[in-house]
Parts: sequence; structure tokens; C-alpha cells
Amino acid sequence: MNSLRILVIGGLTTYRALFNWVSPWILVPSLLVMPLAQILLFSYIGRSAGIESDTFFVVGNAVQYSALPCLLGTASTVVGERLQRTLGIVLASPAPRLALVIGRTLPVMLNGLAVSVFGLVAGSVLLGLPVRPATLGLATLAIAVSVFGCTGLGLVSAAVGLRLRDIAVLSTILFGILLLCSGADIPRPALPGWLAAAGDWLPLAHGIAAARSVAAGGGIGGVGGDLAAEALLGLGYGMAGVLMLRLLERRSRSAGALDLT
Repeated sequence: MNSLRILVIGGLTTYRALFNWVSPWILVPSLLVMPLAQILLFSYIGRSAGIESDTFFVVGNAVQYSALPCLLGTASTVVGERLQRTLGIVLASPAPRLALVIGRTLPVMLNGLAVSVFGLVAGSVLLGLPVRPATLGLATLAIAVSVFGCTGLGLVSAAVGLRLRDIAVLSTILFGILLLCSGADIPRPALPGWLAAAGDWLPLAHGIAAARSVAAGGGIGGVGGDLAAEALLGLGYGMAGVLMLRLLERRSRSAGALDLT
């Protein structure tokens, strides 16, 4: 029961603390206007070039943009403790480490899911695409699994961020890499072989493929493999992130560098 309280209340409190130094209104341009602008930009480029359909770009970019809140939000909730000089206090507490980490990811995942669903619906409406409730429900499931995968990568980024001065730079670089490798705007068969291969081992590629299949009228049975692959990637990255955080915690304790910036 104590672990559950730490997971839920602690996670929400940490997420709210992000807005101690920035106004919540920053979410409007960064997580609502920007994804919609990205969707419209690539959709109209695709129209002008005569490649793919509007649905291809709407689904791809809506799912891909969930990477930004998942990567940056997850890393910020962890690295922010160091910047505020509270990391040592948190790690000195007897609270279960797994509950502390998972609690910081849950609000971020909900944020990423909301951003992607908003982009999918708003982009479809603006471009005159039909929004079917049944299809939207299955697409939301694919987005949720993709968000899980990105959050796992965000934990790895958070662990690395404990040794970096500016985690925003790393998150932005990872966001660009995912944009290139996931096939959000370029069909993956058209990508250079090494980029397509990298996408197989990164979050989003499988999730975007599943969401596109569902948007085309496919059922959940036809995307089970992609969803399973995306979930396994998220689990693998998440476990790696937790282990890296634990290892860096031990090394930082011995070096007395927990709160150094």
C-alpha cells in the first residue's frame, strides 16, 4: 500500500513540480500547436510531392510526436531532482526505487497519449479525414503501446542525463532520430537500409505501423505482432534505464557527485 501511494501521489507531485519554473500554458504551443503544425507541414509536403496519403502523414506524425513529452518529461522528472538539489534526499529515503521510477513515468505517459490522440483527431478534422470511433479506439491502443516504448527510452535518457548538464539537448536529438527512423514521414522501405534497421530496434516504428494498419481498416489481430514488438522494446529500454539509474546512483554516492550540475 505504501508503494502504491508513492507511485501515484509521488508521481503526480513530481510531475506538478515541473511547472514550478515554467507556466503550464507552455503546454499549449509546445504540445498542442507544434504537433498539429508538424502534421499539417508534412501532409501538405506529401500532397505537393504526390506521395502517400494524408492519412499516412497524420497517423505517422501524431504517433511520433508523443516522443517529445515522453522523452523530455521522463528525463526532466528525474534530472530535475538533481538540479533542485533534492536528489540526495530522495535517494536517502527508504522508498522503493521501482515505485519512485514508475510513479514518475505514469503522468508522462498520459501526457504523451493525450498529445498523440489530439494530433490524430485535430489533424484528421482539419484535413477532412473521417474520424470513426471504433478506428480511433484501436488507434489509441496502438498509441498507448508506442508511448510505453518511448517512455522506456526516456528512462535511459534520464539515466544518461544524471551525468549531463542539459538533458533537453539529448532529448531533442533522440526526438529527431526517432523522426527519421520510425517511418513517420518516409515509408520505411524507402529509407537507407541502416536507418530502417535502426528503426527496428527503436520505439515508434512498430507502433506507427500498427496505427496505420488500424486506420486503414485492419483489426487488432493483424497488428498483434507490431504491438508486441513495441511493448517488448519499451520493456527492454525501461529495464535498462532502471538498471542504469541504479548503477549511476551507486557510483555517484561513492564519488559524492549526486547533486553536482
